[in-house]
Amino acid sequence: MSKTKHEENVYTVDRDLYSGLIRLHVLHHATEEPIFGLGMIEELARHGYRISPGSLYPLLHSLEKKGYLRATEQRNGKSLRKVYRATPKGRKALSAAKGKVRELFRELIEGK
Repeated sequence: MSKTKHEENVYTVDRDLYSGLIRLHVLHHATEEPIFGLGMIEELARHGYRISPGSLYPLLHSLEKKGYLRATEQRNGKSLRKVYRATPKGRKALSAAKGKVRELFRELIEGK
């Protein structure tokens, strides 16, 4: 079944609004423990974000290119898995973003 133009516009707006939240979510998890693509897709799905590998992997690569993540390859059975960890720059960026998120939360939720 195809989507109406309104449904497509709502999805595009939602994706644009949520993309920053998804990046912060990924960065947060990468500071807590090593992450990998499929694991992050599943984690994000638990929070209601539907993201495809075709969207997530470019996001991971862009965070790596900005110096927020560092990738290494780990053997997983017979295959290699790319694993990402937050860098010191990524940890600093996340810390700064937390302040902005707190400020926004106060405005949106607490009305302050």
